Amino acid sequence: MYVFDTNAFSQLFHSYYPKRFPTLWAKFGALLEREEITSTREVGRECEDDRVEALRDRFKDHPEMFPASTAEETQFVAEVFKIKHFQQVIEQKKLERGGKNADPFVVARAKILTAIAVTMELKQPNGALIPNICDHFGISCTSFEGFMELEKWSF
Repeated sequence: MYVFDTNAFSQLFHSYYPKRFPTLWAKFGALLEREEITSTREVGRECEDDRVEALRDRFKDHPEMFPASTAEETQFVAEVFKIKHFQQVIEQKKLERGGKNADPFVVARAKILTAIAVTMELKQPNGALIPNICDHFGISCTSFEGFMELEKWSF
C-alpha cells in the first residue's frame, strides 16, 4: 500500500498525460480500485488548492482516497511534533503555505498502515521533510519513480 503526498500526485499529472501514457493510467486506476493507493484529508485539501485543474478534477470522484486521520494517526502526528527539530521546520513550512501542511499526516498514515510514503521531497541533512521524518521513525519512503519501480512498471 502507498500513501501519496500532494507533490507525487502533481508529478503524475504534470508528467504522465493520460492520452500519452494510457497503460500507466490503467495500472494506476487498478491500484486505486484495489485501494492500494491512499492519502490523507490534508493532501486532498492541498489538491483542491492546486492551480492545475486536472489534478483537482481527477480526484473529485475519489473522496475515499482522502480520509480524515484516525485516532492512531493523530497520536503519531503528536509523536512527530514532540521532536523539536521537526516541529520547528514543519510549523514554518505550514505558515509559508498559508496554513496547510500534509507532511506529518502522510507520514502518520504510512506508519499506521505499514505503507510506503510516496513523495517528491528529497532527504536533506538536518531536514524535516517527509523522507527525513520517515527515516527517523523507520517508515518506508520513495519517490514517484521509486513507486513505479516497486510496481515493476516500465513504459
